[in-house]
Amino acid sequence: MSIESRAINGRPTNPIGLGCMSLSWAYGDRPADADGIALLHRAIDLGYDHFDTARLYGLGHNETLVGQALQGRRDKVFLASKMGIFASGERRGVDCKPETIREQLEISLRLLQTDHIDLYYMHRRDFTVPIEESVGAMADLIREGKIGAIGLSEMSAETLRRASAVHPIAAMQTEYSPWTRQAEIAVLEACRETGTTFVAFSPVGRGALANGVADPAALGEGDIRPGMPRFQGANWTHNQGLLRQYQALATAAGVTAAQLSLGWVLSRGDHVVAIPGTAKIPHLEENIARWDWVIPTDLAAKVDALINHETVAGHRYAKAMQATIETEDFPQAFELA
Repeated sequence: MSIESRAINGRPTNPIGLGCMSLSWAYGDRPADADGIALLHRAIDLGYDHFDTARLYGLGHNETLVGQALQGRRDKVFLASKMGIFASGERRGVDCKPETIREQLEISLRLLQTDHIDLYYMHRRDFTVPIEESVGAMADLIREGKIGAIGLSEMSAETLRRASAVHPIAAMQTEYSPWTRQAEIAVLEACRETGTTFVAFSPVGRGALANGVADPAALGEGDIRPGMPRFQGANWTHNQGLLRQYQALATAAGVTAAQLSLGWVLSRGDHVVAIPGTAKIPHLEENIARWDWVIPTDLAAKVDALINHETVAGHRYAKAMQATIETEDFPQAFELA
């Protein structure tokens, strides 16, 4: 059996898309621009047809890089970007006022060197602006032909339903993998009910479910993972034990650890797609190589039992970051650190 292509806003896409963030920010040293562009070109050649970027990533660097890479190939890619989070100088926080949405879109269009963005997200919920007002402003941009569809990121099921009452919401992007399960509380089902594609970011557990983290303390200053509770101290020691057992499941199934996680994510529903990110071409090739593999039901159950919100130690974010996330959360994370 295999998985067919899936759709976002009615456009068929490969269920494995590409998160572009790591080419500019968050996971160690930024690769040279030439290397980043080469990776994006290779991604298109391999069949990636959904690229995801944001104004935040590298404070404009990522959109600029993606825009350069797509020259002459723009029609090959369903292009998504996000606005709303500011982390530069004195301007920090979330701003999704209608005038800010329009202002940020114009910057993104210029950097991406395109006249339209296929999917435009609010990166986080702005609690100072009614969601209906922000969505209404984005609907105006659809009518003007500047964006093709509206997306939300890390928002609640209630917010999705309120937003959908104003205009159809094409996608909800939220962190999701076997060891990050918050979406299962309410958002996955709300997406199904509203006809919204669920876009799973960090679907290989920020590298942990892809044999990508040996020692978090050695990742370097440019990497955000050492600041996350589940990569720290006793939490990480505990989680390493789970990951060793997880790798054994992947080996027995004849897939890599990353492919097992991606197969598990895509098994959660035919409205689910995933956007693993990487700055390395071998990982890029690995992630899409088994895109149509259907994880056996019994293997999915073993993954469920081994790695879940009750067995993984540590919250996915430190408390300061948790405060910016509206996605429903479990009452208490299992902590050892």
